[in-house]
Amino acid sequence: MDPHPSNCFILSGLSLYFEDGHDDLDDFGFDDYGSECDGIRITAFLDAGQDNLTPLGRLEKYAFSENVFNRQIVARGLLDVLREFSDNENDFISVMETVARMSEDGEPTVRAELMEQVPNIAMFLHESRPNFPAAFSRYLVPIVVRYLTDPNNQVRKTSQAALLVLLEQGLISKADMETKVCPVLLDLTEPSSDDDYKIEAVAIMCKVVTMLSKDTVEHLLLPRFCDLCSDARLFQVRKVCAANFGEFCSIVGQEATEKLLMAKFFDLCSDSLWGIRKACAECFMMVSNSTSPEVRRAKLSPLFISLISDQSRWVRQAAFQSLGRFISTFANPSSTGLHFREDGHPTLITAATTDTRCFFVSVHIKTECMFCFSSILGHSVEILFSGHLLVQTVIITKRSGTKHVSVCVGTAASLPMTTNNTKNTKEKEQTDENFNSFNYWRSPLPDISGELEMLSCPTSEEIQKVLDCLQPHMDDPDVQAQVQVLSAALKAAQLDSPADDSPTDDSPTEPQLEVMPESTSEESTSEEGPSEESPSEEKEKPKIQNVIPQQLLDQYLSMTDPARAQTVDTEIAKHCAFSLPGVALTLGRQNWHCLKDTYETLATDVQWKVRRTLAFSIHELAVILGDQLTAADLVPIFNGFLKDLDEVRIGVLKHLYDFLKLLHAEKRREYLYQLQEFMVTDNSRNWRFRYELAEQLILIIELYSHYDVYDYLRQIALTLCSDKVSEVRWISYKLVVEILQKLYACGADDLGLNFINELTVRFCHCPKWVGRQAFAFICQAIVEEDCMPMEQFSQHLLPSLLSLSSDPVANVRVLVAKALRQSVMEKAYFKEPGCAYSDELEETVMALQSDKDRDVRFFASLDPNKGLMDTAPLI
Repeated sequence: MDPHPSNCFILSGLSLYFEDGHDDLDDFGFDDYGSECDGIRITAFLDAGQDNLTPLGRLEKYAFSENVFNRQIVARGLLDVLREFSDNENDFISVMETVARMSEDGEPTVRAELMEQVPNIAMFLHESRPNFPAAFSRYLVPIVVRYLTDPNNQVRKTSQAALLVLLEQGLISKADMETKVCPVLLDLTEPSSDDDYKIEAVAIMCKVVTMLSKDTVEHLLLPRFCDLCSDARLFQVRKVCAANFGEFCSIVGQEATEKLLMAKFFDLCSDSLWGIRKACAECFMMVSNSTSPEVRRAKLSPLFISLISDQSRWVRQAAFQSLGRFISTFANPSSTGLHFREDGHPTLITAATTDTRCFFVSVHIKTECMFCFSSILGHSVEILFSGHLLVQTVIITKRSGTKHVSVCVGTAASLPMTTNNTKNTKEKEQTDENFNSFNYWRSPLPDISGELEMLSCPTSEEIQKVLDCLQPHMDDPDVQAQVQVLSAALKAAQLDSPADDSPTDDSPTEPQLEVMPESTSEESTSEEGPSEESPSEEKEKPKIQNVIPQQLLDQYLSMTDPARAQTVDTEIAKHCAFSLPGVALTLGRQNWHCLKDTYETLATDVQWKVRRTLAFSIHELAVILGDQLTAADLVPIFNGFLKDLDEVRIGVLKHLYDFLKLLHAEKRREYLYQLQEFMVTDNSRNWRFRYELAEQLILIIELYSHYDVYDYLRQIALTLCSDKVSEVRWISYKLVVEILQKLYACGADDLGLNFINELTVRFCHCPKWVGRQAFAFICQAIVEEDCMPMEQFSQHLLPSLLSLSSDPVANVRVLVAKALRQSVMEKAYFKEPGCAYSDELEETVMALQSDKDRDVRFFASLDPNKGLMDTAPLI
């Protein structure tokens, strides 16, 4: 049997069969390839053969051969053909003209093969040809546009996909889109157009719109899109329009949305087909983002209520899934910092600080709080309270051009703990410098210490204006705290005022908003103001608010009703839990009472997926609610999650640091006793749980004193270092290094030495080689991170490290060589002439350089300045 059959060729693993035709197959260039080859060089037909033709002539011969297979091969190899001829301009033009002629091939498979290569050809031309735009526009764009109306379905689909790729890559110019592509799409979507063509053209038009400019969409495509939304004959067209309605609204903006698109959206939301109404419910948030607050409240809210009450279960399901996202569009960016980008996704923003002047006053208060207040009086005022318990520093920054009111409240609960131990001084100074809970709401204020002498004190009138703006919000306990601070600041400003600025007989002698004295929760804090009760003792309030339409809130709260799971969606509670932080941010902490019961119901839901969703977002909700509500309402739920299934606990664990840093120091310290519980899991094979614990402990170290770190976190770290899984051990070694750095940074040298001795006994003298290897890794990390003075390192750790240079296990000696050569010897301390260990260090490294193991010799001789090989897999 002939091993090289003439009627079968292998192309990238695909057998292509054809009949012996009019071409000499030997001249085709494939005669050297058998049926067992993995692939062939597609441009082999350009090689010299028996026909004495030039490469261009040979290309012409096979591009227009009567054999379909030959033409397919040429179409498939066009990119390689262009590479062959790209150096010569005339040859390049000849090839491009050949491509243009090939695009008119009568065989659909040839046209489809050619179109599949167009994006690759376009990218090649873009990267290699200086005149790419002209060549691409002249030769390739007309092919793409013409194939959009090709009678063959496969060719049309291929051209549509190619068009989207070209747009995504930015390879089609705006002029070509407006003069060549869009006119074809408009022709295909004419009322008289073929149904199949129209449906495809609508789909491609809706995808293209996201890649075009606003002007192009508004002037060329928007009128036709409005007509297509009302296509009474083809429901497929209306369905595509409904599914992409939000993209059009996002592109054209608020004015065009409300003027041209809103009426169409109302019609689609009441369409007779439930699939179209469902598509409207799914894009409701994007449509809402493109409207004014008045339209959103007066028109879109009733429309959404009609979808949520739709007769179709699928429509109701989609509406409830979008309810939380729709509610989030009511968030006021000036007060929440929540802003929706053009693509419809939310993002937190902070106002820029311009035209500022600052002034300081000293006040005596008995609280620590931080907040940002923007005044309605034509400027914004930011107030930052920090420092110790009695003497506070007040910074008031005025910005011009702000016309809104916003209040963002945080707390100083995460400030360092006050202690009389002098060893904490360094730790406190470092924490004060690097951490500020106000940073959760905005970027830190710039350092203005150099300009303090140039700053002036605020006038009583300026502070009084701020107090007046706070008065309507006195039902919020955080605002009450702000009023206390500002009132004290006002008194201080009045005391510091010169005699000629004292109030006259006609002006009030006391602030209009009285300072509320301290009182217990059972006493009234003011004769006129509301009583200050802790959130846990708060009386039941009606779930009424004025931020969003009340009907929307009522529907959202009903998502926890068991009946909803039966009539709407079995996972409706999960959707409610997923969107709850966004709803809470929109309503504000003053309306938390509206959501509290719902949150508690979700936290005890029988479905662990619901509880897991809450566990992953509880730290975000804590930022929104502030320290008082967090301590009263979230901490109990957080504690419940700690004892839940591993699938729920992992959500808490992944953000353990983020949640703990929001708590007061006393409450935070209570969790030291519970960290050990994370070591126990439902499935012992769940090593990623322990890995996550180690990562979180690295972050948590900064939240506790060095005494607590030594007493509680140290033992957990040592246990993790002995884990059966190497990934857990590797991250735990880093945790050990961070603990040691914490001890020495706080001046607790005695605790640090105790820890070093424990590490030496546990790892350096470990009977298992992985423990001794870990000791070498830890020593190198200590040196690289400068965790301790090198003098103490040389005294307490280096001798043990050097002793491992003769370890019987090569993997241990590899890390010893790496630690000594790349880290220890690079420290200036060990290069000093008087260093006691310099000679021994040199001798040890030289011995390792002649080690019997090749890897040990490599790392002992490797130049530290060269690229280092990762040895983590050895651990």
